[in-house]
Amino acid sequence: MRITSRSKAIVFFVVLGVCLVMLAVALNVSWIILNWREEVMLFLGVILFAVLIAGLIVNTSFLVREIRRNEQHDSFINAVTHELKTPIASIRLYLQTLEHRDVDESQRREFYRLMLDDTDRLLGTVEQVLKAGQAGHKKQTERAAVDFGQLVRECVDVARASHQLGPEALRLEQLPEAEPIILADSEELRTAVSNVLDNAVKYSNGRVDVSVRVEIPDDKRVTLRVKDQGVGIASNDLKRIFKRFYRVPNRVLSNVKGTGLGLFIVRAIARKHGGRVFAESEGEGRGTTVVLELPRSTA
Repeated sequence: MRITSRSKAIVFFVVLGVCLVMLAVALNVSWIILNWREEVMLFLGVILFAVLIAGLIVNTSFLVREIRRNEQHDSFINAVTHELKTPIASIRLYLQTLEHRDVDESQRREFYRLMLDDTDRLLGTVEQVLKAGQAGHKKQTERAAVDFGQLVRECVDVARASHQLGPEALRLEQLPEAEPIILADSEELRTAVSNVLDNAVKYSNGRVDVSVRVEIPDDKRVTLRVKDQGVGIASNDLKRIFKRFYRVPNRVLSNVKGTGLGLFIVRAIARKHGGRVFAESEGEGRGTTVVLELPRSTA
């Protein structure tokens, strides 16, 4: 594994912090030995060195956390730059071809279709970044009763069309008999469901086999379970994938494009609506199940 400059910085600060803590402990022990008969001095010395040790630990932890956060931020900038630059370069190439060469009508229409696909990808990246910014605010939006089952059905249809999948690849396996009504902002809910579905398709590693289920486990909850047979997630990454900018370090995923914001947005929307989201996986290569749980409306 390639060691980056930030990794070296993290190691340096950890070692420095450990050395300083050990030095403080040595000084503390020396102080106790030299002043064990002076009760007041001994008490003040213990308090002083305890505060010093705590400060060193907090300072080192803060520095390491900031270095990691900056590294994630840089990865996000690189990913977004690539996601913006690639479709723009593609659109520019098609336009230059149309400008300088005579192409027949069928090829011209194909160029138009490809450019529209690139603009959709460009727009999707911009919207993802904007929604991630909005997700950090807890501003209440106007809510109404939403048939969650119907909303999921519509999102599945859109995902099939955008990823050009058949019904067997992305299956809506179960809808409850009772209407799963949720008091929610329908557009935010649609964004959350779409992000979960897109992630399941993207990380299927070529062979898309995604099942979608909407369930009502009790009178208070409605759940969406999206299960794929893709690359899977290690146990120590199951919670991290919902953090801003975080992307699972995996060689298989090196060609998967993304900004690391999709599941962060899902978690923010779920919490905003009084629900939660979590992931389940038996490990790498064994698929992943993402569960979105929301409070059911009894009205």
